[in-house]
Amino acid sequence: MKLTKTGLALTIATLFLTACADTEDKDPNALDNQTKQSGINDASTNGLNNGTGINGSEIGGNTGTGEYGSTDLNGNSRLGPEFSDPSNPLSKHTIYFTLDSSQVQPDFVPVIAAHAQYLIANPNQHITLEGHGDERGSREYNIALGEQRAKSVAGMMKIQGVAESQLNVVSYGEEKPASFGNDEAAWELNRRVEIAY
Repeated sequence: MKLTKTGLALTIATLFLTACADTEDKDPNALDNQTKQSGINDASTNGLNNGTGINGSEIGGNTGTGEYGSTDLNGNSRLGPEFSDPSNPLSKHTIYFTLDSSQVQPDFVPVIAAHAQYLIANPNQHITLEGHGDERGSREYNIALGEQRAKSVAGMMKIQGVAESQLNVVSYGEEKPASFGNDEAAWELNRRVEIAY
């Protein structure tokens, strides 16, 4: 089953890259339009997607915009205006996961692809992929799961052409929660990978 999930993730990433390569020549706004259609930029509600997992349109609160080392003390982006434009996938720095899973949800593929393309175009830029888990499970389990989540994102970036030297993977497990609640809404926000420039 694990091989099938990996194969599916690689296939989705490859199809997405092929689609992006075809649309880049025709329409420079195609990636933004695809992202808008998928609902990634609509942070209107919290919750699971009818049992199929979290998607970008359902995560409220912190979307990672302008955080994690990408802003100066005045809140201005040091990376460029695309990182502070909420309609650009580069403004998203958090990838959410379902319970006990390190599989990237389809709604976050465009976000990862946008960061990968940025890194490819800027080979001197480096990121840290910070894996996290919710408070359920042992400390060791959550450290391992956080690492696997970060490695899943790194793997998708590598198959798109990002150099391994540009990626650093770290896991905090349950040690740095985004939300301190003890309910599903809080746990959803804690099951994540943060992209830190």
